[in-house]
Amino acid sequence: MAREKGKEQKKYDLEKRLVNFAVRVINLAEKFPKSYVGIHIASQLVRSGTSPAANYGEAQSSESRSDFIHKMKLVLKELRESRLWLLIVERKALIKLADELASLLAENNELISIFVASIATVQKKR
Repeated sequence: MAREKGKEQKKYDLEKRLVNFAVRVINLAEKFPKSYVGIHIASQLVRSGTSPAANYGEAQSSESRSDFIHKMKLVLKELRESRLWLLIVERKALIKLADELASLLAENNELISIFVASIATVQKKR
């Protein structure tokens, strides 16, 4: 029984991390300048940064192992896109929040690593 509880806790933690990541992305995007570039990048980042949580939720109720892998790959795809937008924000110095941006990039990289490993594990079990 402890094992099941541990699995449930891990699932919750990952869901919680993805939701927290989405909220942090939204908070960051709200600080962007209201210029054409700021609005464009904020929109793209919010879309790709909030999508992983929703796709992960869908993966939890997938209809088959193939469906699960597909949805997990969507999570990974959106996390990688978010990483690129964050790198553009960093390189352009669109905002002056270096610590906040570095922390968000670090969390993004950790989430990418988790999903790469998770997908590989599920695919091995096929």
